[in-house]
Amino acid sequence: MRAFAALAAAGLALSACATPMSPGPDGPPTAGGDDCAVIAAIAKEHYRFNTADNRPPPIRFEGDYAPRCDWSRYGLAFTPYDPNAPGEPRERMRWVSFDRPAYDGRGAVVATGIMHGPLAGMGYECRVHSGFAGWTVGECRNTWVS
Repeated sequence: MRAFAALAAAGLALSACATPMSPGPDGPPTAGGDDCAVIAAIAKEHYRFNTADNRPPPIRFEGDYAPRCDWSRYGLAFTPYDPNAPGEPRERMRWVSFDRPAYDGRGAVVATGIMHGPLAGMGYECRVHSGFAGWTVGECRNTWVS
C-alpha cells in the first residue's frame, strides 16, 4: 500500500510540471506542451518583461517556428512583430525573438535575442529547468552582440 501511495504521489508531482498546450484559434494546439511556459519563463526571469517599467517589445520567432500561446496566462502582453508596420523605422528595429526550445534530460535550451534599435541588441542561449514551481531559468550566456 505504501508503494502505491508513493507511486501515486510521484505521478501527481510529475503531472504538475507539465504545461498543457495552448489551443490555436483554428483548432488543435500548435506549440509543444511546454514551449509557451519555457518561453514565458525566459521573458519574465531573464528579460524581466511586464514589470511596471519594462514592457516587452514585439515578439518574433525564428524560421518556421511560430507557437500560438496565450501570453496573458503567463502575465505577459506580447504583440506580434511586424517588419512592415507603419511609423518610425527605428521602432521597427525593436523585437525579442525565440527559437524552438530543445529539450533534454536537464530541461530545455532556447536561443533568444533582443534588439532595442539599430546596432543595439544581444543574443543569448538560455538553460531552463523544470521543477515543482514550473519552468525556471538556470543561466543565459551571451551568443552575439550588435
